[in-house]
Amino acid sequence: MTPTAGALRGLRVLDLTHALAGPFCSQILADHGADVIKVEPLEGDFFRRMGPFRPDDQQRHFGGLFQSCNRNKRSIAINLKSTEGQELLKTLVARADALVENYRAGVLDKLGLGYESLRKINPRLVYTSVRGFGDRSGGASPYMDWPAFDIVAQAMGGWMGVTGEDKEHPVKVGGGAGDTVSGLFAAFGTMAAIWNARTTGAGQYVDVAMTDSILALSELVVSTYSYRGVSPEPVGNGIPGLAPFGTIYAKDGVIAIAAPHDTQFKLLCQLIGQPELLEDPRFANEGLRWENHLALREAIERFTTTKTKADLKELFGGKVPFSPIYNAAEIFADPHFTVRQMLPQVEHPGSATPVSVPGIPVKLSDTPGEVRHRAPLLGEHSRAILAEAGLDATRIQSLVDAGVVSAQ
Repeated sequence: MTPTAGALRGLRVLDLTHALAGPFCSQILADHGADVIKVEPLEGDFFRRMGPFRPDDQQRHFGGLFQSCNRNKRSIAINLKSTEGQELLKTLVARADALVENYRAGVLDKLGLGYESLRKINPRLVYTSVRGFGDRSGGASPYMDWPAFDIVAQAMGGWMGVTGEDKEHPVKVGGGAGDTVSGLFAAFGTMAAIWNARTTGAGQYVDVAMTDSILALSELVVSTYSYRGVSPEPVGNGIPGLAPFGTIYAKDGVIAIAAPHDTQFKLLCQLIGQPELLEDPRFANEGLRWENHLALREAIERFTTTKTKADLKELFGGKVPFSPIYNAAEIFADPHFTVRQMLPQVEHPGSATPVSVPGIPVKLSDTPGEVRHRAPLLGEHSRAILAEAGLDATRIQSLVDAGVVSAQ
């Protein structure tokens, strides 16, 4: 099952991650052809026990969240608390291009498996960590030892302070953006360091903090305070200075629309049959439209609330920036996501029918990524991986019998 296609074919990555941020990083590499070996404790990544589960799945090897961020990987289960387990990992490190982990700071150092120890075995190794507040390499945060989840990164990194209807009711971005955004940055950092290692022969430590990753995408927060000394507050779904820009009601739900510039606004007024808005002094230019955005929204909704989302899609689609607010069923039904292969199906052990996983958004014309296979069972590839590392069948069985390795 070693990948033979994809832009990153031939790359070997050891994945000592759990939950979402780290696995999302390594999955991006796996999607594009890297051989990602997920090194799990004997009890497995705790994310395996997270739902949702199929009603007919009585085996429950893993749930939907694990499937969504661990496809295209191989799994080996090793007791890294044992001396033999630590030596096995070092054997795998000698043949790896990169290692990704997201334990709390210092955990792997105590096991003799931190960067300084492993670089002595493989000087070309790129060692990437993803933590809530980073590690010492990039700057020792006073919060370095704090545990973190997605909501913590979003809260401290700036997103929650500007998301929601008002400052009394901050809202996190849906999904695990604090994890997936940092996973994206970690994948980029890993590949940048691998590129450098290919030319210099020297690996390095890639230090990614979840909170830093959110701040890096908080351009409104940084620029507003840096330029004006003002801390921006939540303004709902709009952007200060732009109108109409945000969500408005339709007859059967909510749509998103953005037509703040003069040419877009003129076309919108024509489409909704209200050319008189162009003559209204409150909406004469972009600045005035923002100052009077509530009145402008009310005027637009006099039309949109008489139309369904389907009606508005037919009217606005391809003319002004617009979309219905989709739920999951509508996403699965829209031909865009089918044509773009954004809902590929994989088998799920224990279920009679395949499941969909999020597709690969980066489309390479000559070496496209691919969802090749489902997430692995715990230790599903332990024997094959150890055989590739030079261990014979007798030695592998002895490790299994001793509880150092778990294998299917």
